[in-house]
Amino acid sequence: MLVQVKYKQLQKYVKLDEVEGRFDFLQFHDKEFSDHSSASEISDSSFSSSASTVIIDEVPSKRQRIEDTRAVSAKQLIEDVLRGKSGGEEVLEQYQTTGALTDNTRRQMVNILVAHMVDNHGRVPTKAIREEYAVGIVTLFPSLKDPYSTKGYEHFYDAPSNTGYLSWRLKTVQRKIRQGSALPPNSLQPRNGLPVVAVASPSTTTRGPKSPKVSAWDAVERLVVFHKSCCSLEEHLRNRQGRQPYLLAVGRQKSKIDSFYIVMDKHLIPCQANRSLGAFDELFKAHFVFNVSYDVALVNFYTFLQTTVYNIDVGKMKETPRVRELRARLLNHTVVAFFE
Repeated sequence: MLVQVKYKQLQKYVKLDEVEGRFDFLQFHDKEFSDHSSASEISDSSFSSSASTVIIDEVPSKRQRIEDTRAVSAKQLIEDVLRGKSGGEEVLEQYQTTGALTDNTRRQMVNILVAHMVDNHGRVPTKAIREEYAVGIVTLFPSLKDPYSTKGYEHFYDAPSNTGYLSWRLKTVQRKIRQGSALPPNSLQPRNGLPVVAVASPSTTTRGPKSPKVSAWDAVERLVVFHKSCCSLEEHLRNRQGRQPYLLAVGRQKSKIDSFYIVMDKHLIPCQANRSLGAFDELFKAHFVFNVSYDVALVNFYTFLQTTVYNIDVGKMKETPRVRELRARLLNHTVVAFFE
């Protein structure tokens, strides 16, 4: 394939070799632009009629143009829906003021959009419709876009797994309709600033396999346990159950920790670090060293750390929408703060 490029202010035609259906850019660069390049420089008109010639800097990406047009259209759709529905203006105003959305406001936005989606596209919208709404959300509200995921909007709608905040809300609506809930004709419209689409309790919302719910205190106890230095370590190990690793902080007081241990399967592994941050780093890495799975109640917490903090298996881990949302919120706000 002949490619026309600009090189040192000159037009240059080069031959791009195809190997097994692919083009190797590095091989192309070394061959054509090295100091000893023998590629011939040809006049602008020599191959002007060649159908295989591409002027790289003059032909914009057709796919990119289509995607940009789609994003602009989706953004306008979301903005129009929010401006036309009760409670939608609150969403727009909060983002304009703070550059972010609280959890409650994000839920309110999702409910408003799903109500509009069902009203206009039926209770089982196509994947294309769901993706349009998801694209519109992260285009209208850039700080909600996850910079680590492939498309950036998977926490609102992920087609392969059919998950995300939009999908979850749609499943709730669909389930209530199947159950024949007695809903007023206008029940899909938000009233008094709050969406009222077949409200379901968190314990019954269809969100796939659930991890056991634990309180914040229980979660902390699964991560780190304080142990007074005057008490027996052996007695502590005898009274503990489970094989997932956790930190044992030993000291006279919680504010004065002398040493940390990783406890795993009733064994003590001394931490090299004598500060909590370093000890927790060792705890996290112990899962990989000993090939131990995460505590099922803390899997989302550890997954967030693995992908966002340690950058391990980014894009390969199965992440909940909540994990992606928190990462987007953290990273986007960090970038904004840096430039401010």
